[in-house]
Amino acid sequence: MKMFKKANVALGAAILAGICAAGVVSADEYPSRPIELIVTFGPGGGADVMGRQMAKLLEQPLGVPIPVSNVGGASGNAGLTQLRTNAADGYTMGTLISLTVASWASGLGDNKPADFRVIAVVQSSPSFLFVPTSGPHKTAEELLAYVKDHPGEITVATSGYGTQDDVTLKLLDKAGYKMENVPFQAPAERYASPIGGHTQAIYEEPGDVAQFIQAGQLTPLMVFSSERHPEFPDVPTSKELGVDISGLDNFRSIAVAAGTADDIVAKLETAVTGAVSSDEWKAFCEKTYSCITPVTGEAAQSMISDFRDLIAAQLGS
Repeated sequence: MKMFKKANVALGAAILAGICAAGVVSADEYPSRPIELIVTFGPGGGADVMGRQMAKLLEQPLGVPIPVSNVGGASGNAGLTQLRTNAADGYTMGTLISLTVASWASGLGDNKPADFRVIAVVQSSPSFLFVPTSGPHKTAEELLAYVKDHPGEITVATSGYGTQDDVTLKLLDKAGYKMENVPFQAPAERYASPIGGHTQAIYEEPGDVAQFIQAGQLTPLMVFSSERHPEFPDVPTSKELGVDISGLDNFRSIAVAAGTADDIVAKLETAVTGAVSSDEWKAFCEKTYSCITPVTGEAAQSMISDFRDLIAAQLGS
């Protein structure tokens, strides 16, 4: 009887060990099935376009399909919550962008930098204040003078409360230029709002509204950067206009949940950095004014934490 019990125990242990071994995915075996990419904003926006471009370029080096799903809401936090709570096995990736990181400093959502491992930061661009070309304001100086005399009258389309769009408007308010934040969850509605007369201005990076700039429908009045943008050399910086707001560039990254194994992260990093070096990606980022040398590893992780701290400091200043 004792021998029978020992045999059962040994058999049970062997079965358990087999089950555990089956659940472990080595770097050699990964990926063995499709990898989902969660875009944390709605269809048609900059994060969506970037995510779909990246997914397309990653399928060949990773050797599996990469379906893209949009999980918008709460300034990107709804999608990141799904990423964070899915298994940390490398089969779910997501877009983690500065708009969402800024929202953490504003108290929105319960996500934090330590919840994610950043594979690579692949895009970055300073934001501008654009107005409809057909509107009454032709220069930044003219617009700011009007805002000074008519506080709260000018409405600005933004990506939401708590984002750096919102933070920038708060900083302008502190400097004596009060404009009204009008958030749009759907990117396409936000881009079209000043052209349709629903708002008088829009806070946005140029790549997301390139078609409207090129069509002559939107005019950039100021760039929130310490230096003028090389593609828009005639547009003054906010610093030149007496309001030093910089360092709030809109960056976009690809991330996985914290706890994802190092070897899987390394394989994804190799695939992403390879995609960014392709001619197809270079043409894409040039078109969207967002080309950067990809930031990876600890530098990428620090970039997320540092940006959150910067926004927190700006809000407290």
